[in-house]
Amino acid sequence: MIIKFYEIKKKEISNINYFLLHGNNKGLLEETRDEIIKQRGNNNLYRYEENEIVKDVDKFEEGITNKSFFENEKIIIISRATDKILKTIENIFTKKLEDILIIITSNALEKKSKLRNFFEKEKKTICIAFYEDNYQSLNVLAKDFIREKKIIVSQENLNLIIERSRGDRINLKNELIKIDLFSQNNKKINSEDIFKLTNLSENFEAAELVDNALAQNKKKIQHILNENNFSLEDAIIILKIFLRKLKRLLEIQTQIEKGDNVDNVITNFKPPIFWKEKDIVKKQIKIWNLKKIQNFLIQVNETELLIKKNPSTSINVVTNLILEQAA
Repeated sequence: MIIKFYEIKKKEISNINYFLLHGNNKGLLEETRDEIIKQRGNNNLYRYEENEIVKDVDKFEEGITNKSFFENEKIIIISRATDKILKTIENIFTKKLEDILIIITSNALEKKSKLRNFFEKEKKTICIAFYEDNYQSLNVLAKDFIREKKIIVSQENLNLIIERSRGDRINLKNELIKIDLFSQNNKKINSEDIFKLTNLSENFEAAELVDNALAQNKKKIQHILNENNFSLEDAIIILKIFLRKLKRLLEIQTQIEKGDNVDNVITNFKPPIFWKEKDIVKKQIKIWNLKKIQNFLIQVNETELLIKKNPSTSINVVTNLILEQAA
């Protein structure tokens, strides 16, 4: 049967021994998995990857059915599952074994997935889908945290914390924990505190400049260049961001050329693409083919070497590089 993740704490699930948790929201999926385990006890926990089981199904099933005198309930976690595991699960399910809990985790499964259909239709199984977080869900999570910890922070600064988590629930929780520790001595948090405490993998203005350069948004590029006084250090950061984002584009285009759907590639990309980036990434995909990406990667590397030899010209060289790409 199908339930929502938030129903786990409300529903009576002690009589359910088979769970399928699938989706791209890894943080929420792991939270829910841990909640199920917590309700049933943490003893006798066994972890498997699907490929381990597929290689020797008989050994796995034998281990499931054999019960040690000292064991109570066995908790089996199976990760990275696909339809390949279905037959094995059906065999175990039909045996109606007691004192066993099987939790299967997977990336997002399509509606036509046989594994998903099995768990959705059976009455003695539970299937939960985990969709990507959006601003609203992360905002609720952050508000609940600061309310529980009695931390004073404005909505504007709460938005800043969420933005700096890059749309990732796990990152957000880590940043909130840091803020909680800091607030032990000062319950009111300002924007300066947030910038000092939270991590951002790159300079925001530099990242925005690179994204718009790759999307050839000329007006936005000119605005960012006019509004910022970039330093030598910034020039190096800009080139490093170019390299990272070009490599990401290269990987995306490679998957698309293999026949994968654009939306599917972006949704399942790791590390996750922040929801605010998705539209601009789609625009970049239309502009940059594999050959253009590879050529520009070479050009960026050569530019980095050039400005390291002649640092006094670094900003002019990088600015020219950006404007050339937007032309």
